[in-house]
Amino acid sequence: MLYWPVRRIGTRWKAPRNNREELPMIMLKKLFTPVSSMDAEEARQYMAKHQEGSYVILDVRQPAEYEEEHIPGAKLIPLPQLADAYPELDPEKPTLVHCAIGGRSRVAAQLLSGWGFTEIYNLTGGIKAFKGQKVAGPEELHLDLVRGDESPPEILTLAYAMEKGLQGFYETVAARTPDQELQGLAQKMSQVEVEHEKSFFALYQEFVPGKDLAAFEAEIVPQVMEGGFTIQEFLEQNQDHLNTVKELLELAMMLEGQALDLYLRFAHRSTDSRTKGTLFHIANQEKAHLNTLGRLLEEKLG
Repeated sequence: MLYWPVRRIGTRWKAPRNNREELPMIMLKKLFTPVSSMDAEEARQYMAKHQEGSYVILDVRQPAEYEEEHIPGAKLIPLPQLADAYPELDPEKPTLVHCAIGGRSRVAAQLLSGWGFTEIYNLTGGIKAFKGQKVAGPEELHLDLVRGDESPPEILTLAYAMEKGLQGFYETVAARTPDQELQGLAQKMSQVEVEHEKSFFALYQEFVPGKDLAAFEAEIVPQVMEGGFTIQEFLEQNQDHLNTVKELLELAMMLEGQALDLYLRFAHRSTDSRTKGTLFHIANQEKAHLNTLGRLLEEKLG
């Protein structure tokens, strides 16, 4: 099994109690509201076709279930807290609700529909049936990297540094392996990260015109790579999974999935609308890269 380091940061959010006594009556009224459903394949295709930020994935399981595995970027609101916390969601955005197998999410979808949400889907079969990318870790994993009030240039600087870190990781893999095919793939993936860096810097220049690349990079220290992991700890823990092309592709998909999840969780935390838009833009690039890696892995597996 591939390893990803997990750091617990702070304490988990607790819902206020102001509406708790009204929940039984609210649920009784809303549970008869019909809602639409998506099966696992329909949900995967929907997420692949739509831009990040244009829809919401709502996970209504408990925090421990979310930590074990979740869909990248899913917003965690356990069902018992939904009556208090649903104002955090945008009722105008399509919302795909899921739990473990579909029971709790059906209740949550009916409640949200009754509360005026315009487009709600229940994921039938829940995350157990979902065949798309999944990631692990608590909701607060690596959120210590951001304050929540970053400007777009600040978040692009952080994203650039993480891309630079992942570039360094692939360069290290290429330098260490005697396998020519694995070396070639690692070098290719390193170059992909360079292209990502160029796109991030071009976007940065839209906010900070006139700054050259040398001055920009002089301010960056790539202490972590995409996903929020340090290069050294990741190499140490996964050195036994870096011997074949298949293993590197699987590991790269895990890293890109964690990176997509991290950027989307950054977006959930951000209080600046321009920064949210920038993070969703970055997340869409990560999703496209993840899909490319998936195709490469399918080809390798025949």
